[in-house]
Amino acid sequence: MKQFFRFSIMLLALLLSATATAHDFEVDGIYYNINGNEATVTYGTDRYAGDVIIPSAVTYADVTYSVTTIGANAFAFCYSLTSIVIPNSVTEICNNAFAYCSGLTSFVIPNSVTEISDYAFSYCSGLTSIVIPNSVTEIGEGAFFYCYGLTSIDIPNSLTKISGAVFGGCSGLTGIVIPNSVTSIGDGAFFNCPGLTSINIPNSVTEIGSRAFEDCPGLTSIVIPNSVTSIGEMAFTRCTGLTSINIGNSVTSIGDGLFFFCPALTSIVVESGNPKYDSRNNCKAIIETASNTLFLGCKNTIIPTSVTSIGTDAFAYCSGLTSIVIPNSVTAIGIEAFYNCSGLTSIDIPNSVTEIGDNAFTGCRGLTSIDIPNSVTAIGFGVFMDCTGLTRIVIPNSVTKIGERAFENCTGLTDVYCYIADLSRVSSGNRQFYLNNGDYSGRTLHVLQGTADAYRADANWYPYFGLIVDDLMPPLRGDINGDREINIADVNAAINIILNGSENPSGDVNGDGEINIADINAVIDIILDN
Repeated sequence: MKQFFRFSIMLLALLLSATATAHDFEVDGIYYNINGNEATVTYGTDRYAGDVIIPSAVTYADVTYSVTTIGANAFAFCYSLTSIVIPNSVTEICNNAFAYCSGLTSFVIPNSVTEISDYAFSYCSGLTSIVIPNSVTEIGEGAFFYCYGLTSIDIPNSLTKISGAVFGGCSGLTGIVIPNSVTSIGDGAFFNCPGLTSINIPNSVTEIGSRAFEDCPGLTSIVIPNSVTSIGEMAFTRCTGLTSINIGNSVTSIGDGLFFFCPALTSIVVESGNPKYDSRNNCKAIIETASNTLFLGCKNTIIPTSVTSIGTDAFAYCSGLTSIVIPNSVTAIGIEAFYNCSGLTSIDIPNSVTEIGDNAFTGCRGLTSIDIPNSVTAIGFGVFMDCTGLTRIVIPNSVTKIGERAFENCTGLTDVYCYIADLSRVSSGNRQFYLNNGDYSGRTLHVLQGTADAYRADANWYPYFGLIVDDLMPPLRGDINGDREINIADVNAAINIILNGSENPSGDVNGDGEINIADINAVIDIILDN
């Protein structure tokens, strides 16, 4: 979204340079282009300034033209323009027409206007009030983008859509009334409106776009009506004041990172009867019912035992979260699931987990020790990056992939215990254990007996450790979960590997290159023999 905003501003500058002298004639200091018997106000060789009155008709070379359009970029960057009168003959205000007119403080749009195009009043920072008549049926993207002097605005009943970024950056906006005619709120529509303290979403709205209310820290509670079926990704990102939200029973699509960096959020309620999501067991979170994915969480969440995966950004920026118990039903921890949970001091990852997504624990500075269970086969990009409190990590033999920068800038890390026996089957990314200061003298890599030379020869490992020692005992045959014991837990671990289609090599107990019922029997035989 932010990249899109920057691109739009650059495009505006290019358009201005291309159209600065594009006009057919000039009358009384106003420049026009001809379109049949109609005239469009356009950008002239001199910037408009002071008070400007646009006539409803203009005569040139004995021909009278009706003024119907304020053209693209016509008054853009006219900083000295203080007021303007638009006649009732005008039906359209085009792209960037008044962009960067910072001297304008108020504006009356006549009842003849039906369309206000993209970025028409963007960066009119002095604009404090504007009246949009019911004749307007379309307001383009970013039409009032960064008009941070605006404090309130009434959206007319003639509109059915609030376009993308239309009020983005309107930091002075404290209240807004959305009429029942509106059916969709576009991407970034109220992006970065910190003064907005409340908003009523009417029952007519069916869609809330991506980042629609991003960076609105003044919002404290939101009720999503039962008419809404779709909420875009990061719609409420960085709404730091948001404490509660109710999600209606018609919502069937929720984008990633909906409550990314909402540290005050303590109550999430999905209304009963929703066909796709629920907040079962009063866990104050959103669960995708069919897949049993904990889709979105909040601090003090209790994860139900029915949950099988933790979704993207589920607990991101939950700074109040200090500990969490993940049930044995969970098989996947999603991308950025615990991103920047700075208060998290401990977490137990159960043996059911096979994959830890990119940046899952990035910035969890309170974590001091992590044991990755023997079920995990993939550690994603930057999983424990910037976990500066982490002093000890255990990496099991089951791991076949370690993402780039997985443990980067773990400045407190002194001991890594790696049980990977064969490095040739492991895909390792660059800068796995990289430190910004480059001092690895106090860091030791502990590996299996007889494997130290292999690690010393591998450029993904040896540069990041002052000492590599082969002081770890080889794994016990049948010890699938890596707890140095062989019991019923290993039988369950073998069953989970088979059911989940995992490639965990420890599951191949009988050494035939396959993991199946024969390996379960082999574990049972070992238990009985002992």
